[in-house]
Amino acid sequence: MKKLSIFLLLILLGTVLAACNSDEDAAATDGEVSGEITVWVHPYTSDANEEEAMWDEIVASYEEKFDATVTIETIPWGNRDQKILTALAANNGPDVFYAIPDQMPQYADEGMLLELDPYLEDNNMDDFVDTALVSTKWQDKTYGLPILQEAYTLFYNVEVVEAIGKDPENLPSTWSEFEEWAKAAKEEGYYAYSYQGGGSMNGTLYPFLWQAGGKVITQDDEVMINNAEGVEAFEFINKMYEKGWVPEDSITAMNHDAIWNADEMLAVQGSGISLTNLQESGLDFVIAPPLKNKEQRTYGTTGMFVVPSNSDNPNAAAEFVKTVTSAENQRRFNTVTQYIPARESAKDIFDDQKYLKQLSQYTQYALPGVIHPKGRNIMPMIQAEVQTMMEGEKTPQEAADAAAEAIEAEIAK
Repeated sequence: MKKLSIFLLLILLGTVLAACNSDEDAAATDGEVSGEITVWVHPYTSDANEEEAMWDEIVASYEEKFDATVTIETIPWGNRDQKILTALAANNGPDVFYAIPDQMPQYADEGMLLELDPYLEDNNMDDFVDTALVSTKWQDKTYGLPILQEAYTLFYNVEVVEAIGKDPENLPSTWSEFEEWAKAAKEEGYYAYSYQGGGSMNGTLYPFLWQAGGKVITQDDEVMINNAEGVEAFEFINKMYEKGWVPEDSITAMNHDAIWNADEMLAVQGSGISLTNLQESGLDFVIAPPLKNKEQRTYGTTGMFVVPSNSDNPNAAAEFVKTVTSAENQRRFNTVTQYIPARESAKDIFDDQKYLKQLSQYTQYALPGVIHPKGRNIMPMIQAEVQTMMEGEKTPQEAADAAAEAIEAEIAK
């Protein structure tokens, strides 16, 4: 069997599932919650036994409340898009599955997801971190509920901080303060920051663009990457490269671990998943809040559970999504996975963990990326223009304009 492209599957599903949408509101909570549902999850840690026990507890909390049976199936991360889309097209997919921010708008835009708003009146939505809900909405409708967040921010090497005459208890909070530290680091022979230009825009351009008060594109297809705020972010990155605040290979680098581990770099960007490596490195480090220019922003993914619109049991599926993302079950899930709960009331699981408690305070500033069906497609286009600028072939304005043109062309397809 030939591999179907995601694009073709989306077109197919848009046709197959369109008829389901008109029945969504009528189905919402009108019927009893019973029967069977299948839930697709992924391996979130390397300990399969611990995760199995976790899911047993979560499922038990649901089955105690409802006359319904849940089957948990763990699927690998690799090729998850195609596996999900192929199964849904064949009408033998799950009733609930885990999704990430760049998947949800693609699926929702094609009518593949059940709108959850009719089910949420009793769900204490005010307990969710506001930024966690950003990635669950498309065109003002809710299609998922979040269970985890991350928050990326700057980790500073204490030895380098002290070597440049700065105070590790008073870290930079604004662009201008960071620039002052970057100059001091350069003067003392250190790099200021790890700019990983070969990686995702979520970890390179986007945080600076959001901090400048900019956006890439709106849900109404308005391209904004080349407005004044967007250009300011391009200019800031260009300045860091031209002044040598970041390493020479930053145009295409995927990491600067060797430079950091050699005590030659002031700061790196990291999140909760970075803590193990940082602690094992033996380096003394401190964590700063996300930087602010016009706004205080950073990147952090959101993980959510969604219901396909062709689920045979939408009531039971929607109630499971509410149950698995309850405060009680977010504590269970994130105690095992060590991600940050998307509910404020569940963050107490990290009260006795210094670094995770600190990072959990920063999810309020963490945006999940560009929430748009083309969000994933436009990343390489933007990256290419940023790289061209850093190579000296375009000004920041020219690079931002070229990125905008490329985005507009992609949207027009």
